[in-house]
Amino acid sequence: MSAQTSGPRYRPLSFGVTRVLVRENNGHTYARADQSLGEHAVRITDRLTHWASVAPDRPFLARRAQNADGSRGDWRVVTYGEALKAARSIGQALLDAGASVERPLAILSENSIEHALLGLGAMYVGVPYCPVSTPYSLVSQDFEKLRHVLGTITPGVVYAADLGKYSRAIDATVAAEVPVVCDDPAAGTRKAGKVVALADWLATTPAAAVDAAHAATGPDTIAKFLFTSGSTKLPKGVINTQRMLCANQQQMRQSMPVLTDADNPPVLVDWLPWNHTFGGNHNFGMVLYNGGTLYIDDGKPTAALMHETLRNLREVAPTLYFNVPNGFELIAHAMQSDDQLRRTLLSRVRMFFYAGASLAQPIWDSLYASAEKEVGERIVMTTSMGMTESAPFSIFVTSPNIRAGELGLPTPGMEIKLAPNSGKLELRYKGPNITPGYWRNPEATREAFDDEGFFCSGDAVQWSDPDDLHRGIRFDGRIAEDFKLATGTFVSVGPLRGKIIAAGAPYVQDAVITGHGEHEVGAMLIPIVPAIRKLSGLPDSAALTEVLASKPVLEHFQGVVNKLAESATGSANRVARLCLLADPPSLDKGEVTDKGSINQRAVLSHRATTVAALYAGSLANILKPEA
Repeated sequence: MSAQTSGPRYRPLSFGVTRVLVRENNGHTYARADQSLGEHAVRITDRLTHWASVAPDRPFLARRAQNADGSRGDWRVVTYGEALKAARSIGQALLDAGASVERPLAILSENSIEHALLGLGAMYVGVPYCPVSTPYSLVSQDFEKLRHVLGTITPGVVYAADLGKYSRAIDATVAAEVPVVCDDPAAGTRKAGKVVALADWLATTPAAAVDAAHAATGPDTIAKFLFTSGSTKLPKGVINTQRMLCANQQQMRQSMPVLTDADNPPVLVDWLPWNHTFGGNHNFGMVLYNGGTLYIDDGKPTAALMHETLRNLREVAPTLYFNVPNGFELIAHAMQSDDQLRRTLLSRVRMFFYAGASLAQPIWDSLYASAEKEVGERIVMTTSMGMTESAPFSIFVTSPNIRAGELGLPTPGMEIKLAPNSGKLELRYKGPNITPGYWRNPEATREAFDDEGFFCSGDAVQWSDPDDLHRGIRFDGRIAEDFKLATGTFVSVGPLRGKIIAAGAPYVQDAVITGHGEHEVGAMLIPIVPAIRKLSGLPDSAALTEVLASKPVLEHFQGVVNKLAESATGSANRVARLCLLADPPSLDKGEVTDKGSINQRAVLSHRATTVAALYAGSLANILKPEA
């Protein structure tokens, strides 16, 4: 392991993988860590029984209780001992209901203590569960994706936290013979079928069958199904086995030695949705595996909900903090003037970690400045590379001295393959944390793996420093997102996107690159609304279209497009026109994922008319570089 030896002062943090072993064969590069994967649990529920035995009264899960007016009150806490007891009762109830691998548990719920206990109970008795993206139930109008997910897994039981909120989706998609479990049956109605109170399940007395079922589970037992975002096609159900989950947690411990500090188990304040691998496998699994405490954050990096995240971070001091770039951007902005937020958040956090999209360097710099002001040292900003199919942790940075886009080296037990593809190097994975495939979709499974058994990620990478491979790799965009101009010039979307976001900071959340089949590159910018309203100087009542057309905003972005043009080296990275989008990206259309990142292909598909108008010159406020 290595720690910082020079440069800016950072809060001490060790890195478990700092050297890579590389080989070449038949035009491909293969790389792996210079250490093997250590021993690990056979099933993730073994960690629940372990902590319930050695630390039964330790807080495991906490969430603010909901008040009658919908606001959040005091923290409700569940210990490891209480969680195991509830999981065994739920496991018995699932067995009684006939749930199985072929008839698993589907969860239609946001993150909650009940959601967690149901998932643990299902895994305890070998019943897979599937946390379904809540927008499929609460935002969608046609329920196409929800119907597809449920049709793929054919659930034997469905849990809906709030029957009133989810009844419309349930009536449209859940067969009458499938029982629905909910927190309060009186909160809503179901047109046809049985409704069961979760309290009845929690009161179930577990029989010997529960422990027998647990003993029968093993590394190949399916723990859960997590569905891909389905932005361009219908979502695919990724099989997550116990081997994947446990191996991945051990990989994390070896790459992030901070997790091995038994005297300081991880404390997380986290909003990331559990239907996504970042929140559900990486963060929830980290807490469970290492005996930590998870404070469930009902906030989100949006204008409507960020106040709840900030409230929680003023009160609870995490030891590790995870978020998406937009979340860190809003926190960085708030910390500049919020003394209590800085004091609590920075008091004992040992590591920041972002994933999901590129984090603009100015945001890093702002976080560093706040930390240096408050505690006299920087908090290391880290990141990883991975995907639903890799459980997800695969690659981690090697030192605190990294820049935006750098990813690091493979975690122990993981081998990566850099394969030439469309003029780039595609990142491919092999290891014990890789999925065996997609549930009930053999064709997609076959297509996902190459002839050597490596999973093809579709992500492009390059070496951060070709003269020092131990620095690791850096992100080079999604191969499927890249395109050619009408001139035949190839446009690399990922790096250009990051460049635009950095140039537009702190007013740009993301950028969607346009120009396929055109003669020049364009961009549609998704603004950070609170920041850009402040820039405009207009009252809060002003329409967003008015804000985006204001003189201060137009002058600022004229400067941005001029700056980008000055640094361009050719038509492939010269932004010749841009516009600001007034309507936010849509979850229902797949333009934004549950974790808040923008899907380039989905935005282009659903906003083809806007793209055409951008090139026809018929959009208002199109900005072009000044001659």
